[in-house]
Amino acid sequence: MAGVRFGIAGCGRIARVHADEILALPQAELVAVNDIDPYALRDFAAYYNVKGYCDYEEMLEDQDLDVIIICTPSGLHAKMGVMAACSGRHVLVEKPLALTLADADMLVNTCEKAGVILAVVMQKRFCRFFQMLKSAVDKGSFGILSHAGATVRWNRDEAYYASNSWRGKKAEDGGVMMNQAIHIVDILLWLMGGVESVFAYTATRCRSIEAEDVGVAVLKFRSGALGVIEAASTVYPRNLEQTVAVFGEKGTVVVGGEKAERVMTWRFSGTEEDDRAVCLEEGMSCSGKSGHRAVLRDMVKAILTGGQPAVDGREGRKALETVLGIYRSAETGMPVSFR
Repeated sequence: MAGVRFGIAGCGRIARVHADEILALPQAELVAVNDIDPYALRDFAAYYNVKGYCDYEEMLEDQDLDVIIICTPSGLHAKMGVMAACSGRHVLVEKPLALTLADADMLVNTCEKAGVILAVVMQKRFCRFFQMLKSAVDKGSFGILSHAGATVRWNRDEAYYASNSWRGKKAEDGGVMMNQAIHIVDILLWLMGGVESVFAYTATRCRSIEAEDVGVAVLKFRSGALGVIEAASTVYPRNLEQTVAVFGEKGTVVVGGEKAERVMTWRFSGTEEDDRAVCLEEGMSCSGKSGHRAVLRDMVKAILTGGQPAVDGREGRKALETVLGIYRSAETGMPVSFR
């Protein structure tokens, strides 16, 4: 195979990010797009000069496609991914993998049975400083890990939720934990390992939506370390920060900024130089678009080599399970334990 031919399901904002990044990759080609909105489809297909399909099943009959990127509302991810897998296409799913574990498992199992690759868009894992942070954890540079935190303090106003009828609905979108915070939840789990238990509160305080617009959770990891997650889409007047912090007996690292794009603190015992400055001098950044390019490049490599993507379906399921545990704890008022 000379290259990998992509089709995109959904013509929203994130689909354009994927389309632009596909065009930047020499071994990738955007072939087709699907959307039920004929006007959005027309404009997207014309802009990128690709085939447009209002009917998703019709697009899956297109023999020019190798992989489908699912960029539709979250509640449709599993069903559309299963359809793609059953047609013999590889599947790349925007976050979250699904909205229920049953749907996630159905998608994972279908892809495995069909012999196609399933990957989940968790682009922050490809940021150089998060990869360095993961390496530091794995090498034991922190010594005993004491605790870690993930914070998303963003603004999603009423106009955002009103822009699409599915936004803020539990069965189609989820709330701030599922939609805005899941990337940072994924990073936290990737760094700290499996979760033993969680206790959480969620609330809908400021937005006219069905799901939560603010939530807090306390976690106990299997290692014995503790964790805190805070997420809100109610911060006035605009996005404030997205932060991941890891603390241990011999190290402290804080990655922050509006979208966790900057190293704020990078200190380990025994180092004489300012590690933060070293990181910044190396030009490390974590823009959303560069992250999507890395995800797509990783998918292309997996398909061309017969390998596995960095974040396959079973790996992407972990953040979903944790968020659903947070929801269950908030609903019951009780801690939730994980197997």
